[in-house]
Amino acid sequence: MNFDVIIKGGWVVDGSGCLPYRADVALLDTLIAEVGRLDEAQAALIIDARGRYVVPGFIDAHVHGDLMLLADPIHLPALRQGVTTYIIGQDGSSFAPASRATLDYMRVYTSGFNGNPPGLSYSWSTIDEYLAELDRRTALNVAYLIPNGNVRMEVMGLDPGPASDDAIAAMRKLVRDGMASGAVGLSSGLDYIPSRYADLRELTALCELVAEENGVYVTHMRGYGMQAPAAMDEVRDIARLSGVPAHISHYNGPADLLLPLIDQARTLDLDVTYDSYPYLAGNSILGMLALPPWAQEGGVAATLERLGEKGTRGRLMSEWFTKQLPYPLDRLVIASAVNPDWTWSEGLSINEAAAQEGIEPGEFVLEILTSCALEVGVIVHRGSDRTEADVRAILRHPAHMAGSDGIFRGGRPHPRGWGSFARYLGRHTRELGDYTWAEAVAHLSSHAARRFRLTDRGLLRVGYAADVVVFDPGTVIDRATYETGRALAEGVDHVFVNGALVLENGEPTGATPGRALRRG
Repeated sequence: MNFDVIIKGGWVVDGSGCLPYRADVALLDTLIAEVGRLDEAQAALIIDARGRYVVPGFIDAHVHGDLMLLADPIHLPALRQGVTTYIIGQDGSSFAPASRATLDYMRVYTSGFNGNPPGLSYSWSTIDEYLAELDRRTALNVAYLIPNGNVRMEVMGLDPGPASDDAIAAMRKLVRDGMASGAVGLSSGLDYIPSRYADLRELTALCELVAEENGVYVTHMRGYGMQAPAAMDEVRDIARLSGVPAHISHYNGPADLLLPLIDQARTLDLDVTYDSYPYLAGNSILGMLALPPWAQEGGVAATLERLGEKGTRGRLMSEWFTKQLPYPLDRLVIASAVNPDWTWSEGLSINEAAAQEGIEPGEFVLEILTSCALEVGVIVHRGSDRTEADVRAILRHPAHMAGSDGIFRGGRPHPRGWGSFARYLGRHTRELGDYTWAEAVAHLSSHAARRFRLTDRGLLRVGYAADVVVFDPGTVIDRATYETGRALAEGVDHVFVNGALVLENGEPTGATPGRALRRG
């Protein structure tokens, strides 16, 4: 027998949850061709995997690589963790479908988490055209969620009001077109503009189409932590009324509050799952966290206009910043500031940066948001509503899968984009024993493949796509910290994507075999 690649002598952890077993893995063209003892077989490339685990490529269920993959096609933060597929289009805010007005708005408004890299063509408008920009042009595969914020903006602009019947009909057409283009579902980001303006009626109407096409509804809910029960009521209602499977992004908070909500939904015969990242701190955009909803209404231009008005600034300083905020400013650390004059503040809390400027924290918020046209990202250090014990309990639940929520911009980025998957393996499996190795690989691969119906990914099986990772279970670990957020993970030796070697002995090969994975 002749193959392109044989990975010999490793321990196969196939993604099913079954015990590791020793076997050779052969690749031919883009597929896994054989798993077993292949002593007599020949191959152009033979990799010695003794002492290593051979696993299916990991799938990041929630990540903000929508533009950064175009700017950085090799994307070492993912490859060095064994991640071979990104689920993008998250939080109801992405870049297709998008007229020029929508695209320009999203580039600025979501810059703090999606980035706004210069030099890209930004020449697409449809989901088909956007996916073509990624197909075979990156080292990773991608699957796409239709962002409800884009859909709403294409039909209603930034109007905060409820959608009329005609508007919903127009939105449904965009969703139908998106599903026909191969999207795996619909996302919402119910803290972000304009996604937050969508109500139960609108979201249910869109999710009905998603359910008909065997897709999934993925949501950044209207609240987490202590607000999760009310937010979950809406998720359950959407799933029940539309029949759609529902998936909750970056589920976090007190485990004894959150996990029963998942169990209750599933007891009601609702197909509900979630993802999480193994860190206590969050990451988002400063404007959404630090300004009241009325100040953000109408989007970027309207918000900046208000912040330039003396009366509005006075009102914010006297009525808003004098009270207890939902996200205390002393817990917000600046991760990225687009204006070079403000990059000095990256790595400082709002209070620390304000003290250096000799002004009040609220005034500093207004100044940096105005100077950066709202393009400011922050790390959010939480209080007692998220503990290490909560993180560990949440990651062990069978409805869980791994999602980094990675944000790849700024001088002091959150480490989760560079470390989540390696941290699940090194810290939570090898060191803490939260998973067996078989459980860890399933949570990092097949759980997401099943959720997003990537039917030929997530398992090491003959006939499946040859997304394969070889790593050292004794050394795999995350190295990124809040101080050094861009430090690459260690312990992943080799990564194949669609049968092509993209990481060899920890170094990128430069190959870009990643595919835009279309539903079905």
